Amino acid sequence: MNPALNKLQPYPFERLRTLLAGAQPPADLSWIAMYIGEPRHPAPPFVIDALTHNMQGLGSYPLTAGIPQLRESIANWLTRRFELPAGSMSPETMVIPVNGTREALFAFVQAMTNSSKQPLLVMPNPFYQIYEGAALLAGAEPYFMPNDAAHSALPDLDSVPADVWKRCQILFLCSPSNPTGAVASIEYLQHALQLAERYDFIVASDECYSEIYFDEAKPPAGLLQAAAAAGNTSYERCIVFHSLSKRSSVPGLRSGFVAGDAKLIKPFLLYRTYHGSAMPPPVQFASIAAWNDEAHVLENRNLYRQKFGAVLPILREVMPVDMPEAAFYLWPEVDNDERFTRELFELQHITLLPGSYIARPMPDGTNPGRGRVRISLVAKVPECIEAASRIREFVKSRT
Repeated sequence: MNPALNKLQPYPFERLRTLLAGAQPPADLSWIAMYIGEPRHPAPPFVIDALTHNMQGLGSYPLTAGIPQLRESIANWLTRRFELPAGSMSPETMVIPVNGTREALFAFVQAMTNSSKQPLLVMPNPFYQIYEGAALLAGAEPYFMPNDAAHSALPDLDSVPADVWKRCQILFLCSPSNPTGAVASIEYLQHALQLAERYDFIVASDECYSEIYFDEAKPPAGLLQAAAAAGNTSYERCIVFHSLSKRSSVPGLRSGFVAGDAKLIKPFLLYRTYHGSAMPPPVQFASIAAWNDEAHVLENRNLYRQKFGAVLPILREVMPVDMPEAAFYLWPEVDNDERFTRELFELQHITLLPGSYIARPMPDGTNPGRGRVRISLVAKVPECIEAASRIREFVKSRT
């Protein structure tokens, strides 16, 4: 057995199940799940049609690189969405379709980490637990940067010592952030790339929430966009991860892509050829339909706007909550995140996620997620309003 498996911590949802074990919520209240970032808006009908109309593709093995039409639709979407120079994003050498960003993030780390050089993988804290698990199983040490309010809910890159950057092989960024919803500016992303050039590491940008934002005139910037604006149109040291799960409300489709520096994509494709993770042909055609359409994405954002607009006034009566820049989470402070989560479940049949479960203690002993809960506004609008009302009642009952 790989001894690194012993270093893995229980997944947040496993810890949550343990926390809630034995609790008896009221039988007359329906369960409202707000702990997981699983979109529950209806899947776009035209995506389902594209999936079902291409079932004949199940009769052949798919190529790991995906069909040319899919890579081209992805390259075109990246160029449109992030205003990249025409022709700079090659669908042949800079794009690989993947079965969701979760497996791609993990696989990329295994392919790119040189374990013989005492590698560090630098990542935000709180964070998506795949970053840490991928690092540990690749023989690397995770280094955590707190993304707290003091740094505008993004990691402070300048707080990282030079000796850490010298050992860094991959810097993980997540913008828009899970769980804070903070968005990295072009300048922030360019600063990360300057550090990468100075210290010779890869910047891996998890951008799966990039299409859930609330100011149509100001969509979140992306790493490729920042690189191009600085004249780096070969996207050297840049890798981005995107998914249809949040953008198109199709988490079960397991469809996303990795794009960026052709010198990194080539060996990653080689790794994936052995890894055996090609996307099924019907999913590829459904993905083409999704990446080629923006109308359904705008409708999706409008639903999230409605939810935030309805929920925030209710919750603000009893707790400090702010509208995030992007994504679909609230990240409020509470007195004790575990106790708050269990008692809310017991009394109101609502499941949230303790913030400490998606963060790690820093060297000074502080956990940047402790004393916060992540509230995921993925349910339908009426259900989110009902949940907010129950949370308000619960908090009032404790004061």
